[in-house]
Amino acid sequence: MSFTSGLVFYAVCWMVTFLIINPLWQKSQAEDGNVVPGTPASAPVDPMLRRKALWTTLWATCVFAILVVIIEFRLISLEDVSWATPPSLR
Repeated sequence: MSFTSGLVFYAVCWMVTFLIINPLWQKSQAEDGNVVPGTPASAPVDPMLRRKALWTTLWATCVFAILVVIIEFRLISLEDVSWATPPSLR
């Protein structure tokens, strides 16, 4: 894996992890009982984006490292997942 493809792969891992972590620890304005006029009641009171970005970076780095080891050392190959490979590529 080249540096550029690794960087793109890490960005994808980070974004997917962020989309998983973002809804955690959310408290809506309706749950807090203080809805700001002009905003939906489901809007978060405090999105805690800095905290979530730090957790995302931690988890995305772990996931990325595991996937890079699997890819680089060929622990799982196309033959192992032949059921998912189109017949034209076999």
